Amino acid sequence: MIKTQAKILLADDDFMVRSTVSRILEMFGHNVTAASDGRGVLETVNDSFDVIILDINMPDMDGFATINALNELDYDIPVLFLTGAGSMDYAVKAINLGAYDFLTKPIEDLDIFNVKIRRAIEKRMYVLQERRYKESLEDDIRKKAQQLEEQNRLLLTYSNSLENATVQLMSSFQNAMEEKDYYTAGHTMRVTEYAVMLGMAMGLAERDILVLRRAAQFHDIGKLVIDLSCIQKPGKLTEDEWFLIRKHPSVGANIIGPLGFMEREQFIIRHHHERMDGGGYPDGLKADDLDDLTKILIVVDSYDAMTSRRNYRKNLTMEEAVAELRRCSGSQFDSRIVEVFSRSIAEFTPARSVFSQEYLESVYNKGN
Repeated sequence: MIKTQAKILLADDDFMVRSTVSRILEMFGHNVTAASDGRGVLETVNDSFDVIILDINMPDMDGFATINALNELDYDIPVLFLTGAGSMDYAVKAINLGAYDFLTKPIEDLDIFNVKIRRAIEKRMYVLQERRYKESLEDDIRKKAQQLEEQNRLLLTYSNSLENATVQLMSSFQNAMEEKDYYTAGHTMRVTEYAVMLGMAMGLAERDILVLRRAAQFHDIGKLVIDLSCIQKPGKLTEDEWFLIRKHPSVGANIIGPLGFMEREQFIIRHHHERMDGGGYPDGLKADDLDDLTKILIVVDSYDAMTSRRNYRKNLTMEEAVAELRRCSGSQFDSRIVEVFSRSIAEFTPARSVFSQEYLESVYNKGN
């Protein structure tokens, strides 16, 4: 329904025309604001007006320049042009510039004049209605986006909690395994600390250090399915026993496999017994096939194995183990990583506050 009273801005440099048209509009119940030229229109106009009526031939700033300026303001108010007799070409140009309609002067048919004004008002009402609808729709979209963001936050919190619970459960399995073997007790904890120490010495990002920590923490989880009497056996192992033990990296990777959030850790666990020259297992990968995190774990796992007591041999001192790492640099171990480790291990003091699971998990969760 068209409102009975509209707010109309009228511009004409002829005082008599302004007065006459204003009285006619007021007679039809509208509220009229008059200006003598285009600059007056631009100084007066705002989004509260429903219709603008412009004369074309005005001094300083004519109707065409005024409508161009109005288009830039983007109020989207319908503009009707007042045109004198014989100036229909002006009317066509005005329509091309975006004018809604035109009115001829002098005004002789009040009914036609009133119809054109009412149609312009109706157009303005549709514009405002559409604008309100779009604003309402945008507001609804914003609210739904906020709801979705909150749901995603809750899902992420739940996912992180589930990840932490899974890691803790797996840690319990790992600890239970190590408690059954006197000689490997503490191996996982030491390897994890060495790995984080080396990762920090190499300037790894905190999220990479978390991945490295997890991989170190579960690198031997595949031994859960290996007969511990084989691991604890004094003396050399048979070929069959070595074959069984050499399966633990691939078995561990398979255990980690279903955990989608540990894809990088799965790769490291599977390949922590590879060599730079391709002579390792299970896949015989070479240096270029391995990332730095895997190369780090290869070094620190071997170092702890050499410095830990075994049934079948005496453990090496730190100096002896470092010398062995250097001797095998380039063939078994990455030379660059061995050098960083060799410099770092002499000054290494476990700092649990830095290496804690809670700290690194919080860094990882913040990044996600």
